Amino acid sequence: MPFDHNDHYHRLLLRKLPKHGRIALDVGCGTGRFARRMAARGYEVDAVDPSAEVIAAARRIGGGPRFRRTDVASAGLPKGHYDVITCLASLHHMPFGTVTRFREALAPGGVLLVLGCYAGITWWDLAAVPANAVARAGVAMGERLRASEAVPLRAPVREPRMSLADVRSEADRLLPGSRVRQLLYWRYLLTYRVGGVGGVDRVT
Repeated sequence: MPFDHNDHYHRLLLRKLPKHGRIALDVGCGTGRFARRMAARGYEVDAVDPSAEVIAAARRIGGGPRFRRTDVASAGLPKGHYDVITCLASLHHMPFGTVTRFREALAPGGVLLVLGCYAGITWWDLAAVPANAVARAGVAMGERLRASEAVPLRAPVREPRMSLADVRSEADRLLPGSRVRQLLYWRYLLTYRVGGVGGVDRVT
């Protein structure tokens, strides 16, 4: 199984979950790895994905979340309902403006966490190349030791079109007070809290 850049950031995202949150929405859940980790922390999790294949696989695995095939870019979301909404490497599959639907679906004090992908290369991305190679080598070695023949189901892949600068600009416009932090492995973390105050967090 190749090194998964999204799974690498699960612990970071878990640390940012609201301490007293109860209800979560995981958008673009895939086979449900992160949704299950939230459920294990006591959250009631609605886990949604537009792919029938990955939702079927997620349901077979089970583990707590309510898995549903839904395209949130067009489907309605309950307003003011969720304590946290997570979106891991899936926002670039839909219009960026969908974040306003997420904002409206957050309860007072609710948090939106977007682990996103961006287009183009920045100087920071160059630092990810050797780290990525080491991580991939470690995963490959582990797979050889386990001699695993199982091929994991992979969600549909789409290349991002927005640059990091575009993401920051649109986040400032649509989610005032949000923060966008550039991460290794060609990812960014967008954090927004209803009623929160903040700014743009540059490379850290």
